[in-house]
Amino acid sequence: MELEGVEIEDTFAEAFPIKVARVLITAVNEKWAMEAAKETTGFGTSVIMCPAEAGVDVVVPAEATPDGRPGVAILICTFGYKALDEQLLARVGQCVLTCATASAFNALKEEEAEKEFNTGFKLSFFADGFQTKEELDGRTVWRLPVMGGEFVVENDLRAKAGVAGGNFFILAKDQMTALTAAEDAVAAIGKVEGTITPFTGGVVASGSKTGSLKYKFMHATVNEKYCPTLKDKIEGSELPADVNGVFEIVIDGVSEEAVKDAMKVGIQAAVKVPGVVKITAGNFGGTLGKYQFKLKEVLGL
Repeated sequence: MELEGVEIEDTFAEAFPIKVARVLITAVNEKWAMEAAKETTGFGTSVIMCPAEAGVDVVVPAEATPDGRPGVAILICTFGYKALDEQLLARVGQCVLTCATASAFNALKEEEAEKEFNTGFKLSFFADGFQTKEELDGRTVWRLPVMGGEFVVENDLRAKAGVAGGNFFILAKDQMTALTAAEDAVAAIGKVEGTITPFTGGVVASGSKTGSLKYKFMHATVNEKYCPTLKDKIEGSELPADVNGVFEIVIDGVSEEAVKDAMKVGIQAAVKVPGVVKITAGNFGGTLGKYQFKLKEVLGL
């Protein structure tokens, strides 16, 4: 299979269930909303060791937010709802409440949510009795007086079952070509609402495999078959002779369809970069997760 002259391997990306909260952060302008969003989603690349996978979803225009100010939607993902409750309280409390002019609102519709957390109620106690409760745009919110003015937070933040680990690999002639294609893919995915690319800059430099060839105490180790510096040193390398640059894009989303859409636009953007040789995906034969995104079906080939 080919797309734009680039080989698309007949394989699938293996993904797994996750619990997802979607939070809308608003501020006096997009700069400060984004500052809060980036800080709130920090240390959120992989649940292998991070307490959550998290990232920026989309920029939300002022006319579409509860308080009429520019906003940024984020996703926070954990394996269970208890952990998600804890992460919401910690991240919103430490990174949004503390950010100049920022406010936080739920960004999931009631009909699609499975769980509600009273994060705003818990954070209201920071105001030490000076907090007030009111209705804003049909939402129950708390107003907390702070040095910078007021912090407004919705009483309940919602969550639902989502999908984590959708992915594809970009194989290119050299490292910088692969990086350019990865950057273009991340930019395209950034327009797909309900998805994030949680790794640094949206790009994974150190794609992993489950377990280890040598160390029993390791849960995940380097995917050596896709390391350019090892292709002539190991048996079973998956890299063609003309490939010297590989990056992975990992996608989390609020639904299978959202992840599928993100994979599609990401791959379509990546293959337009001259020097990209092949697109493939990471899977473990179906042992990691129940979702299998077949590349040919994602792309309609």
